[in-house]
Amino acid sequence: MSHCRDEHHDHDHDDHSHDHGHDHDHDGPDRGAEYTLYKQIDIDNVRCLNESMEGAAKTVFKTWEQRADLTKYVESDADEQLIINIPFTASIKLKSIAIFGGPGDKTPSRMKAYINRDDVDFDTADTTEPTQEWELVRDVPKGQLAEYPTRIAKFSNIRNLTLYFPENFGDDISRIYYIGLKGEWMEINKDPIITIYELAANPSDHKAKAERFAGQMIQ
Repeated sequence: MSHCRDEHHDHDHDDHSHDHGHDHDHDGPDRGAEYTLYKQIDIDNVRCLNESMEGAAKTVFKTWEQRADLTKYVESDADEQLIINIPFTASIKLKSIAIFGGPGDKTPSRMKAYINRDDVDFDTADTTEPTQEWELVRDVPKGQLAEYPTRIAKFSNIRNLTLYFPENFGDDISRIYYIGLKGEWMEINKDPIITIYELAANPSDHKAKAERFAGQMIQ
């Protein structure tokens, strides 16, 4: 695996993280086992704003073996912007995001992430601080992926992830073939919490109640 970190500049602005420059790894085929979150994505409920074909965004979440399938992709419609909302079936700790876009200038050039919000649209995305933001690379060696690490402390206990791609490298539309999510997951306990107040009667309680009642009758 080769690393590309020569133009990395990190800035923290309170809870808003900017990763300017090229903060990514180029991943080869041996890294597939680490993309463990594919089965935890609730693909049927993935939603996308400004996709040219309804439901296309669901197809970019593929198994590692299918990541290079160029027949399935999401493409923007009215302009180059895309917002993809990704629900999970488990509680997620997200370590990195891999993006395969293009070709050429159709590749998104920036990405913003928002966690545990399903209400992000184009109006709120431009006025809400993202959990983290990345500048993306245009060209990646054939057969490899650009992987963008998260600030893990901010990406724990995730039930919902929204990715906003506000611009690309100069084309009128954006295209994404594959989004891979790497991290850890934990099952969510869906059993209701039942509180049992009294399993058996307490004889002393009943005796006290009877005595109070008898006293009221005498009066």
